[in-house]
Amino acid sequence: MDPFKYKPPRVNSGDLRTPVTFYEFAPNEGPEPGEVEKKVLYEAWAKIDSVWMKDLETAKANGTLTDLTITIRDPQMDYIPTNKHYLSIEHPLYKNHRYNVKGVQPDLQNKDFIRIIAELKE
Repeated sequence: MDPFKYKPPRVNSGDLRTPVTFYEFAPNEGPEPGEVEKKVLYEAWAKIDSVWMKDLETAKANGTLTDLTITIRDPQMDYIPTNKHYLSIEHPLYKNHRYNVKGVQPDLQNKDFIRIIAELKE
């Protein structure tokens, strides 16, 4: 029988270093197309993962090169992200980009966190 070996969690609170803000957008009033920010829904600290090098070829083939995986602390019932919400990342490299929530999944290894898949919206 193998001896017990401690495996540290993949994400812990010290990894959440980047502030993110979740928004809800509404269509522009009037004849002009586009959207305007309606209201801020939730603000949190997050760990941002872009496409890994081992997944780079698959991402190129699928057209998901600009997708991000964002890990935040589980907000319980304070906020439930859906694909109708957008987010912005408060970091100089991501400052002028808006991301649409593509999918939400609980982190099964650590129930304190959730993972959000977001895609870049121009």
